Amino acid sequence: MATKTLMRIIVATALNSGAAEYKNMGDVAMLQVAIKRLTSLWPDARIDVLTDSPSDLARYCPSASALPREGCACWMVDHILLGKYHQLLPIWISQRLSALKWAIGIRWPVVLDYLTLLKLRRRDPKGLLDSLSVFLEAQKDCELMVVCGSGGFADSSRGWNLFVLGAMTGVLARGAKVAMLGQGIGPLSDPLVLSWARRVLPRVSLIGLRGTKGGQQLLEELNVSPSSILTTGDDAIELACEVRVKAQRCAIGINLRAAPYSEVNAKSVADIRSVVQECAKKYEVDLLPVPITFHDYANDCETIRQLLAGFKESDGGATLNTPRKVLEQIARCRIVITGAYHAAVFALAQGIPAICLSNSSYYSAKFEGLKEYFPVGCWVVSLSKLNSNEELGLAIEDAWMSADNVRQKILNSAQMQVEASQAAYRQLRDLLMAQP
Repeated sequence: MATKTLMRIIVATALNSGAAEYKNMGDVAMLQVAIKRLTSLWPDARIDVLTDSPSDLARYCPSASALPREGCACWMVDHILLGKYHQLLPIWISQRLSALKWAIGIRWPVVLDYLTLLKLRRRDPKGLLDSLSVFLEAQKDCELMVVCGSGGFADSSRGWNLFVLGAMTGVLARGAKVAMLGQGIGPLSDPLVLSWARRVLPRVSLIGLRGTKGGQQLLEELNVSPSSILTTGDDAIELACEVRVKAQRCAIGINLRAAPYSEVNAKSVADIRSVVQECAKKYEVDLLPVPITFHDYANDCETIRQLLAGFKESDGGATLNTPRKVLEQIARCRIVITGAYHAAVFALAQGIPAICLSNSSYYSAKFEGLKEYFPVGCWVVSLSKLNSNEELGLAIEDAWMSADNVRQKILNSAQMQVEASQAAYRQLRDLLMAQP
């Protein structure tokens, strides 16, 4: 008789699906830390990560096993049951059928499992049946699902929200525990996501917040018990602390996120380019790329190349395609100027001041939350202000002049967050041990 693994854990991440997966070094860093901690707490457990790219998972997290993401996702697709026949129906009927399908998934996920399997056994042009069967089998054996660090529960990530809520619903229906750790929550106003979150999140055993402004208030409005909520900071800080290297800190690190959710435009790029290049000349230092994402729709390297235009030739940091490489690049900087959240996290975790550039409510919430965890050494500059260029220049000067004096205070803040996030994982272990 085959022996059952002592424990099976399913991990869901904020990493995108398909070709876009593993293109965000901040999300990769959070996953690496989560896998390391889970393995430390449960050395004999099988840890399955929902993914479309087993090869990338093996590259970044070789101790984890790949679980087909498409198997989990296929039964959450709005039109999975009727397929192309949805387009033959009046819109209002199609919408009501989709709403009914979601209601079944929320209340009776096992029924939706059965209906989806039945449909795929009759017709499966995309070959999803095997992946779905593997995922459902994993659910049956699963004792714990962990949604590791992310900033996905926001209006900018509707598809991911529905995917994760659906995955959690299926696991909870089978009696397993669910935890969400290192989470950024909000801003969130989507009616469907809020409706489903209100049903699912109160059943989550533990939610660790990484610091998005207003996150705890939103969770409490969704009927999550305050006793289930912890504030821990970002999980990736632990990796950044481990990778601290001795380097001559004599450069300015730069990053700017240009994406629909950041609302950064060509004028923003031009204005920031002028300010950062002027400061680099003033202090007679280099500007170093510190990219975080490599997505087609949000490639930090392209924006960084624009910031460096006329200053020096650069690939924008295209070869910095692992968290460790980005961290080692940041270690060479005295300060970092960034429109990407994790570039700031990576800098602050190494005691390096960060100037955070925001032009949207999504990034304002992320950066203001980060500033609460790092009250010293973190500046937030709103690009929507009329005097943003002047404010940015002053922030750069303050950060540059104070870098040596604030370093230890920043490191102390980082260490407190590492200890808090590690404690959250231990608390999760204790919750599982205490269950009947």
